[in-house]
Amino acid sequence: MTSHDVLTVVTADDHELFRRGLVRLLEQAGIHVVGEAADGLQAVQLAKELQPDVVVMDLHMPRMSGIDATRGIVSAGLRTQVTVLTVSAEESKIIDALLAGACGYLLKDAEADQVVAAVQAAARGASVISPRVAAKVVDRLRREPRLQRSDATTELTEREIAVLRLMALGLGNHEIAIKLYISENTVKNHVSKILMKLDVDNRVQATVRAIAEGLIDPGQPGRGGGSGQ
Repeated sequence: MTSHDVLTVVTADDHELFRRGLVRLLEQAGIHVVGEAADGLQAVQLAKELQPDVVVMDLHMPRMSGIDATRGIVSAGLRTQVTVLTVSAEESKIIDALLAGACGYLLKDAEADQVVAAVQAAARGASVISPRVAAKVVDRLRREPRLQRSDATTELTEREIAVLRLMALGLGNHEIAIKLYISENTVKNHVSKILMKLDVDNRVQATVRAIAEGLIDPGQPGRGGGSGQ
């Protein structure tokens, strides 16, 4: 999404009252909701048809779960990003959603401005992750070392670690470029190398790895790296 474009969203939630409230919240923030899905299968269909910037995805839905729907959207090669908004803080659901390709994960008790920020972040190639969610992911990673490669961060250069830390704070490429006094193309190159060296698919997963290996503090306020490059 470019700066002059209208941010477009599809909401996916089987609870109509919650979905309608979410639509009103996003529309009031200047975000254009182009479609509403009441189940996971419809979410995938609308994502393919409308190709919005972001799908805001619940996890527990009929016909197809939000995790399977996320996987379907990602595997279709769409530019659409998926941000999860759910009641579930269950560790396995969090891990599965992130591994499926979600670029953000918020709980439904989040403040309204956090939800808006999560959608805006996903559209610009960053993301927002609930601190509670991040802490659960870190705990899982530390209990199961096979989910991480402990030597990976030793391969990162000092500059790549600096970029990774800013990614983990939720900054997009343009913001990182300004912070580090480098070009946006250079940032993109660093991000690509970071993802390759950490053996991850997106910036959220890179952030999870960074937390697990002690490069950032999982308790810091709410923002994590996004999936775009």
